[in-house]
Amino acid sequence: MGDPHRRPLYVYRPPGADGELPVVYLLHAFGQRADVLVEPQGYDPRLIDRIDELFSKAEVPPALVVVPDGWTRFGGSQWIDSAGSGRYLEYLAEEIVPFVDAEYDTSGQRAVTGHSSGGYGALVAALLRPDIFSAVGAHAPDSLFEHVFMRDFPDAARQLRDRFDGSWDVFLKSFETREAFDFGSFGLPVMLYAMACCYSPGPDGSPEFPFEIPTGKVIDDVWERWLAWDPTRLLELHVDSLKSMTTIYLEAGRSDEHYLDLGTHALARHLDQAGIEHEFVLFDGRHGGNKHRLMLSIEKLARGLAR
Repeated sequence: MGDPHRRPLYVYRPPGADGELPVVYLLHAFGQRADVLVEPQGYDPRLIDRIDELFSKAEVPPALVVVPDGWTRFGGSQWIDSAGSGRYLEYLAEEIVPFVDAEYDTSGQRAVTGHSSGGYGALVAALLRPDIFSAVGAHAPDSLFEHVFMRDFPDAARQLRDRFDGSWDVFLKSFETREAFDFGSFGLPVMLYAMACCYSPGPDGSPEFPFEIPTGKVIDDVWERWLAWDPTRLLELHVDSLKSMTTIYLEAGRSDEHYLDLGTHALARHLDQAGIEHEFVLFDGRHGGNKHRLMLSIEKLARGLAR
């Protein structure tokens, strides 16, 4: 995509902690960057201040918290390897992890967590790279793609028809020459464009789309390529990867507007059926405004890695 190959990397070390420490990798959501760790959060505390408060508690074992950058020109990489967006899982596992281990005094024990697309990336990393990560947390991860994405296809088809001459090329030109980002005009199409880059790149890396314009009719063979990346389907193929995890923590808000409570529940049911120990929580809330809940998985993962 022409995105920069040199990226910011934030590493938090609890004050006063010494010796070898486990590492919790925190993956940011779609539309965010690594600086979500340190940027002000309006009326809420900064994420780094929440983490600092967490590790100030004597009962919480110390750990490094590492926030890499998975931003792309269209908003996000989903933290997977794709010819359309880049090899972000390889970047995490083969570049960032060795760099952190070389630069810091680490124990070799690693966990990965995140919210939304970050939670999705955490699950995929745990499923595909259990040689790297031994614990995982996922807050409202993208899952059951038929609930997350398919219901957006008709609305996106209408927007493309009415605002962009029924053409992805016209949309792309408008997006890249915009003076400002208007979510009403660009938000849904650019999200689906980014997902197509991740899940269904063509032979030359350009995205292939899972629905027709102007009807929104699903293109089955492309949609099946998206479903192959759905963690509820990946879990069926790679369930053994999670048997070695010290900690698995899953949660979502009961009123998640993207129905990720249902997808997360489906993941928990798969783990139940496989007899894999985990914790699954449904709380009263929606998809956003839940950054404080990331502290739950960071603490649980730090405890699991310290065993």
